[in-house]
Amino acid sequence: MAGTPGPGPISPRLQRIAEQAKAMPQVALTTLAHHLDHDLLLEAYRRTRKDGAVGVDGQTAEAYVENLKENLRGLLERAKSGTYRAPPVRRVHIPKAGRSEPRPIGIPTFEDKVLQRAVAMVLGAVYEQDFRDCSYGFRPGRSAHQALQVLWKGLMDLGGGFVLELDLERFFDTLDHERLREILRQRVRDGVLLRLIGKWLRAGVLEEGSLVHPDTGTPQGGVISPLLANVFLDAVLDGWFEDVVKPRLRGRAFLVRYADDAVVVFELEEDARRVLGVLPKRLAKYGLRLHPEKTRLVAFRRPPRGGGGPRPGTFDFLGFTHYWGRARRGFPAVLRKTARDRFTRSLRAVAQWCRRHRHLPVSEQHAGLQQKLRGHYAYFGITGNHEALDRFYSQTRRVWRKWLSRRSNRVRVTWERFHRLLERYPLPLPRVVHTVYRLAASP
Repeated sequence: MAGTPGPGPISPRLQRIAEQAKAMPQVALTTLAHHLDHDLLLEAYRRTRKDGAVGVDGQTAEAYVENLKENLRGLLERAKSGTYRAPPVRRVHIPKAGRSEPRPIGIPTFEDKVLQRAVAMVLGAVYEQDFRDCSYGFRPGRSAHQALQVLWKGLMDLGGGFVLELDLERFFDTLDHERLREILRQRVRDGVLLRLIGKWLRAGVLEEGSLVHPDTGTPQGGVISPLLANVFLDAVLDGWFEDVVKPRLRGRAFLVRYADDAVVVFELEEDARRVLGVLPKRLAKYGLRLHPEKTRLVAFRRPPRGGGGPRPGTFDFLGFTHYWGRARRGFPAVLRKTARDRFTRSLRAVAQWCRRHRHLPVSEQHAGLQQKLRGHYAYFGITGNHEALDRFYSQTRRVWRKWLSRRSNRVRVTWERFHRLLERYPLPLPRVVHTVYRLAASP
């Protein structure tokens, strides 16, 4: 689009917001909406995914861009004047590993995504100055692998410990709106932004033709929902643990949180049990509760030399099972492997893809499987997980051969024929993408 401003003017503006927030950490900021202008909306549009599912109005990104300048001008006027009406989100359900019920996902309209993105950019510049180092989910410059690395290093430094797995039951469905508003007003008192957030919380959910307006929750899938979740949990969990709990513990402890998934590692069992005893009351104050079956305390001490004693437990975090094993040099080390439910879910997705696309030419199937395997290695390719990667590679080949054999009732793809096909269309071999040694050496 000729003549449109690039992202250059945007970053300095957000930087000024960040500097203002950092200089006044205890002050509620009242003048933020003036940063919400055409240039910011244009940058928010650029950052918004264009191939996502459509919302309740059925409008696509391609249709919106046909009159982009006027659309953004009208959106800005409605947002600033208070006449913007947040449309309800369209709810769909997707399977979730390890659970019988699927996960509900809310899909906003494309225009709503753009406005949510712009507001999230402004608020993110503020709250990034406040968020604790223990949180990693949906934050710029942070990732799940960084969270895993911090957890691994902390466990190695402590020699294990007692790991408290936290599972917040239906967090995104039970987030208390009034409590969230109270937390937001402690840092942001700009009427325009708070009014927009209130409209999004009250917008309602459209599912199978029925519109409901829940009193709690923020839809998973909403652009601004991850930021609101981080703001809420920073106040409810992160800040409370760092400022109130840790000074009262006898031993060392640390928290690692990625969105609503969290683990707390304690050096002493008595500290872990004390925190586990008061944590439900703390969460209940804000309308949250721990999942009674998935929240558990795991004895994860380093195995003694020479064996003997109780065997350390295992725990899952961010798709990996953590357990004590032996490093290549023979000393005890915390190892990670793909969690069983994530392995099963990933392989099932590959099998379903092969079944649905078995009619395609082999070259196109090969290109799709290459992409899926590389994506799997990009996340699960960490130090110590090569055996699970090998199994996934092997099972993927078996699945592909199975559905190639079902392309015709007359011709079956034998292993000999399949190996010849792999020579022409080789699948990417397993590889470690994230090594703890390289990460540990990074400054």
